[in-house]
Amino acid sequence: MTRIVIRTDDAAAFFSRAKDAARKADQGAAFEGKLTLSFEDPQQMFTVLSEARRRLMLEVMHEPRTINELSHRLHRNRSAITKDVGLLEKMGLLVSQRQSNPGHGIQKVVRSVAPKIEMVATLG
Repeated sequence: MTRIVIRTDDAAAFFSRAKDAARKADQGAAFEGKLTLSFEDPQQMFTVLSEARRRLMLEVMHEPRTINELSHRLHRNRSAITKDVGLLEKMGLLVSQRQSNPGHGIQKVVRSVAPKIEMVATLG
């Protein structure tokens, strides 16, 4: 995936984009590597994608990091980071995998699913 777009949109615009995508698929056209997540309300988008979660996403967009590294770099509690990573994984923005940490057990490494995330909020 090359890009993620997070936007505010109403149902009509969502279905319009879906129809365009279906039309392209029927014509055998290639799809760009883009995922779009839509929120109906800008406030809901910024509640889910809070400043702390956006900073977390920026950290792992530069390079994959462990939960412990994120906790130290962002000066946040490890359990809060774990909770936010879980939510962002459910949304499809981050992925994590468990890997061996010799002498210390298992660690979770978190990375972004795309090198670029675009956020678009339309008020009105």
